[in-house]
Amino acid sequence: MAPDNGADLPRVALIAGPTASGKSDLAVRLGLALKQRGRAAVVINADSAQVYADLSVLSARPTEADMRGVPHRLFGAWDGALACSAADWAAAARAEIGVAHADGAVPILVGGTGLYIRTLLDGIAPVPPIDPDVRAAVRALPVAEAYAALSIEDTARAAVLAPADGARIARALEVVRSTGRGLAEWHAERSGGIAETIELHPAILVPSREWIYARCDARFAAMLEDGAIAEVAALLARGLDPALPVMHAIGVAEIGEYLAEQCSLAATQTRGAQATRNYAKRQFTWLRHQPPEAWPRLTNMSFDPEPIFDALLR
Repeated sequence: MAPDNGADLPRVALIAGPTASGKSDLAVRLGLALKQRGRAAVVINADSAQVYADLSVLSARPTEADMRGVPHRLFGAWDGALACSAADWAAAARAEIGVAHADGAVPILVGGTGLYIRTLLDGIAPVPPIDPDVRAAVRALPVAEAYAALSIEDTARAAVLAPADGARIARALEVVRSTGRGLAEWHAERSGGIAETIELHPAILVPSREWIYARCDARFAAMLEDGAIAEVAALLARGLDPALPVMHAIGVAEIGEYLAEQCSLAATQTRGAQATRNYAKRQFTWLRHQPPEAWPRLTNMSFDPEPIFDALLR
């Protein structure tokens, strides 16, 4: 993801960070700070769970009170029966950014889904549809066997993947077997990114892990009290395909087992909190290493937009 430097390009703010890091609060505060200066703002969701209408509580989607009058877009915009891919979200985000700029507003992207952010800024590789037979054969392989095959068929990709990363190994192997080209070649042909057409003002929230983990524990406990159980019950009652992304959101499986009387509420809380911490850990890893080094990493959780977005607020 290349940082942009066009002085006359339309501005976009980006607030990224792990779950429970305070991104949504900072986004609203930035929107209000812009409003005080006579400029409009629109917060645009970049979180892969908050896009689904079925996941209000479990995704910690901002409430009307949380929004404090700042317009929010792409929150709860997808029905759970429809998978929202990174490409789908990026197309919708591009449209919302265009509308915001046309209205003279500053778009504020907020979320922790790295694939969404990367796809929007850098574009997407034009990988053709995978042959179903190839996919089925690859997905049936044990991880160790798939990794060994990938080491031969796409050495470059295998070298950057952990031997136990089953999902990415399978994806790389099915691509090279179906298309005859490795993922690196396809990624070199990315198109549709907006990084070169905007002036980006990014901020990455990276507080201490202990602080985040404590908030993850408290948040999941609060979710159980605030309607997450009923939310999951309603979702499961829809009988959706278990492979859909909405069914893999953190908390759905844990609460589903409680509803099926397979575990206690206390165990559900423990397992849900642990799953949330594991997710935050993965986000930490991505945010520390994948975005450009020039993007500021913020450890002071003051949530004050003034010093963070000084150049944008001038």
